[in-house]
Amino acid sequence: MAKDLDYYLSLPYAILLVPSDEEDGGWLARIPDLPGCITFGETKTEALDMLEDAKLTWISGRLEAGDPIPEPQPQPVS
Repeated sequence: MAKDLDYYLSLPYAILLVPSDEEDGGWLARIPDLPGCITFGETKTEALDMLEDAKLTWISGRLEAGDPIPEPQPQPVS
């Protein structure tokens, strides 16, 4: 299987969603396995939707530059 954009977008990357420390509230969403892939939204849904766009942009940029793209790492079970 070719490791193209569709391949990476189909992988089950873990998402970290946390409330913002900002006075106005909101949510921060990031993909820990993709350094710098982070975004903010007023609601959880908005933050997650924006994270999908950020992931697409992050992976596309790395593919175009020929840079390696980390695949999801196993997450600890608590």
